[in-house]
Amino acid sequence: MQIAIDGPASAGKSTIAKIIADKLNYIYTDTGAMYRAVTWLAWQKQVDFGNENQITDLIQKIPINFRILKGQQRIFVGDTDVSEAIRTPFITNNVSQVSSLPLVRQLMVEQQRQIAQNNNVVMDGRDIGTTVLPQADVKIFMVASVHERAKRRYQENLTRGITTSLTELETEIAARDYKDSHRQTSPLKKAADAIEIDTTSLNIDQVVQKILKIIHFKTNK
Repeated sequence: MQIAIDGPASAGKSTIAKIIADKLNYIYTDTGAMYRAVTWLAWQKQVDFGNENQITDLIQKIPINFRILKGQQRIFVGDTDVSEAIRTPFITNNVSQVSSLPLVRQLMVEQQRQIAQNNNVVMDGRDIGTTVLPQADVKIFMVASVHERAKRRYQENLTRGITTSLTELETEIAARDYKDSHRQTSPLKKAADAIEIDTTSLNIDQVVQKILKIIHFKTNK
């Protein structure tokens, strides 16, 4: 069973996907975290974010994987837990460049499909329903206003001790939207058969219930 949840930055994909996966006892795959981890790896190794060959060489030498620690899913680069490190503004503002590199996406997509091949999965990202899992049983496309997404990112950053103004976050999110939707390789776009959910005025539980109803309808027709 494959459930794909796509959408722009800070639409709430990861939060919702984790809850859905937990409720269904499925494997959760945060593809955005994988690209963030690659960006962190390139930065740590002082590789230019546009150097496709060197970055893909790093990916092939140093594994990126998920592990469950104390009931929580964490992401590792080699033996280093980078779950918090990949959420800094610096990584956030550079991940679009790294994730747009065709060979990087090819390697990541192969890993993502491998995860989905033998598991029931809830996978979130920007090209899951269009590129990674085009045959997914359920496809959701989550959206929200730039202002609402900036407010969510602002609150999330505060919990991590990161202080960035709301205005600056709105600018960064709008720029990220443009980069993600205009890249040549697997741009952010809604799959033709995806169901769109605008989460601007909805709380987490309301979004979860909407998606669970869609999954139930799609799988029990």
